Amino acid sequence: MAENSVSSTANEPVALRLVDREFLIACAPEEREGLLESAAYLDRKMRELRANAKAPGFDRLAVLAAISVTHEFLALRKTHTGSDQGVTEGLASLRRKLEAALDAHIK
Repeated sequence: MAENSVSSTANEPVALRLVDREFLIACAPEEREGLLESAAYLDRKMRELRANAKAPGFDRLAVLAAISVTHEFLALRKTHTGSDQGVTEGLASLRRKLEAALDAHIK
């Protein structure tokens, strides 16, 4: 079963398999590898959820997988943002120390 998406002239169709269904998705050639990797990750999530659920339909699996992946993404983004803040504060502290050392050296 294939579903098509709207494509532009620069985009090429890529066949993706999610659980037992095939989807044709148009994407730019430089995005193909990332799209395939994303689809493989989503397929693994959906299969994992299917193994732990009581006869879920494809649509339900897709929604559960979307929620799971979104949760992972937001947790990683939150962690990453916290790390960025720590790096920014550390660099600001280092800059103040360097400025103080340079000021002391110049005087």
